[in-house]
This record gives sequence, structure tokens and C-alpha cells, in this order.
Amino acid sequence: MILITVKFTARPEYADSWPSLVEEFTRATRTEPGNVFFEWSRSLDDPAVYVLLEAFESADAGAVHVNSDHFKAAMAELPKAIAAKPQIIYVDAPVDGWNEMAELSPAEG
Repeated sequence: MILITVKFTARPEYADSWPSLVEEFTRATRTEPGNVFFEWSRSLDDPAVYVLLEAFESADAGAVHVNSDHFKAAMAELPKAIAAKPQIIYVDAPVDGWNEMAELSPAEG
């Protein structure tokens, strides 16, 4: 599985509308064969920062993603909305998906 984390800093005028700006891209990516997850989070410290956590079953599935029409459309659209070049972490992870966290469970009762 490949695991990719990308940090985007939106221009101030796009910070609140970011989710709608990436909605079509997100929906299309989630339907790709080989997509494990594609999830956005907003920073608690800086409301202009969004973090994308995405995973694909393989590097081949990731290659299909970056060659898709919706990826290309997003790469053409997003430059107007970002304030800085995104930062990325790419890892070839030796896992198949999510596991349960050992240190934390819901309280009983």
C-alpha cells in the first residue's frame, strides 16, 4: 500500500471554501479502483491549512490516479487557490489498511 500525506496552504480567500473546491476531485478519487481512502482534515492551528491523507493499494494504482482526468483537472484548478507549494510525504507501507490502536478504547458505560 502506498500512503501519501499532502499539506496544502490555501490562500485566505479560499480557506473556508476549500472543501467545496476539492469536492469533485475527492469524490472521483474515492471511486478509483485501488483507492483505499482519501480524507481531508483542517488544521486546528491554522484554518488555511488542509491535510490530505490518501492511500492506494499499490504504486500502480497511484499511477492511475495521477494520470486520471480528475487529477489533471485538480492540478490545473488548485494553483489559484494555494498560497504555497504543497508539502508531501510518500511512503510505501507494508500494510493493507487500517488496524486498531492498542493504547485506546472507548470508555465502558
